[in-house]
Amino acid sequence: MSHIHENRKKLVARVRRISGQVASLERAIKGEAECGAVLQQLAAVRGAVNGLILQVMEGHLRSHVADSGNTKQQDELLPVLAVLRSYLK
Repeated sequence: MSHIHENRKKLVARVRRISGQVASLERAIKGEAECGAVLQQLAAVRGAVNGLILQVMEGHLRSHVADSGNTKQQDELLPVLAVLRSYLK
């Protein structure tokens, strides 16, 4: 998965941010935070994970599904990526 290795620093940074969000969520639950605050943190974690999924999936599609040297194939990916982005929002 060359796209993973090429973007390793960005992906690891993103995972660390997600880890921080999950740790904050755990503290909120242990600290008996209001359910609204917990739900808000859960939504933030879900959004962060969806963003990570989209980033890895886009790299996979561009690197392994469509030939990176083939402009037509790369252009055909654009509507697929747009649907994925709207679904993972």
